[in-house]
Amino acid sequence: MKLGVVKAYLLKEFRELLRSRLIVIVYLLPTMIIILFGYGIRMEVTHARTILIDDDHSKLSQEFTEMFMHSKYFDATLSQMTESEALSKIKRAEADILIIVPEGFERNLLKGVGTEIGVFVDGAFPVRAETMSNYVEGVVYHAAKTLLPASAVALVGIDSRNLFNQAMRDEDAIVPGLLGLILLVAPAILAALSIVKEKEEGTIFNFYSSPVGKGEFLVAKLTPAFLLHSVNIFILFLWATWLFQVPFRGSFTLFWIASELYILVSLGVGLLVSIVTRTQIVAIVLTIIITIIPGFLYSGMLMPISSMSGESKVEAHIYPVMYYNHIVYDTFLIGQGLHSPKIVLYLAILALYGTGLLLLGAALLKKELR
Repeated sequence: MKLGVVKAYLLKEFRELLRSRLIVIVYLLPTMIIILFGYGIRMEVTHARTILIDDDHSKLSQEFTEMFMHSKYFDATLSQMTESEALSKIKRAEADILIIVPEGFERNLLKGVGTEIGVFVDGAFPVRAETMSNYVEGVVYHAAKTLLPASAVALVGIDSRNLFNQAMRDEDAIVPGLLGLILLVAPAILAALSIVKEKEEGTIFNFYSSPVGKGEFLVAKLTPAFLLHSVNIFILFLWATWLFQVPFRGSFTLFWIASELYILVSLGVGLLVSIVTRTQIVAIVLTIIITIIPGFLYSGMLMPISSMSGESKVEAHIYPVMYYNHIVYDTFLIGQGLHSPKIVLYLAILALYGTGLLLLGAALLKKELR
């Protein structure tokens, strides 16, 4: 490999990035993604529109309904409407939850007779509906512990504690996962565009007709993307810890090494895309399709990989984002690091993944007009 040739190509690439203002997109796009999705994706449900119907009109039922009205998770209003009228409001998307306290609620509980509270939840969005149902159950259980005598409460209690994300903050769950999405999409797009642009403008013939080797060409094309997005590792880390206040409990060295390996994987994806496409717009669309979709579905950000089964679990293990995000979540929230054999294994998989994609791309790249 001739270092002089590589140096000349590198200078040309950096000049092109500055001249085309593409270098602005290199840093603007990741920042936009982490801010937009970091603030936009919310798993927690607050201020659910709740209709309370108290058919008992007792002191106990009044205290029970007030617990919903004083919770941040519910925008509760006590209503005198009928059950059918309240259900019609849910059908018209004017309410999310209907809670009906039956007649004889206080009398039955004080006598030790079982009673049922009617709860209707808008289940159009299953995840949101399940979350709201859990909130209602939590308030009911808390009310039973607070308002009823000990003899009327079930003997078995619940002592629930959350580990790693004690405050149950959405930012702590979403933002680390966004790093895997960003560092998969952005470097791949830049790598693909740097080569496809040569095809679209016809300057690729300079490479075809010159004595420059494939290795020199690829090093010169991919190195700027690698260096520029290496800086993005630190920028994204700053946004996550400073802007979103996500805790960092692990090793920054481990986080940095895993991120660099992951960028190599992304560059390999971009290289393969550049081989099968001839225009920049097609390269961008194809790169987005094969990176963003698995980046959301199989990163563990929205759905735990452990809860998947069958084909979905196999697909999750095919895409590299799962391995990188496991390491990222460990460094931010857990801090086990290299003491975990799985972390060591996933680092090795990322290294093999990046090396394999780059070697495959180099083998498929032909220095000839097809």
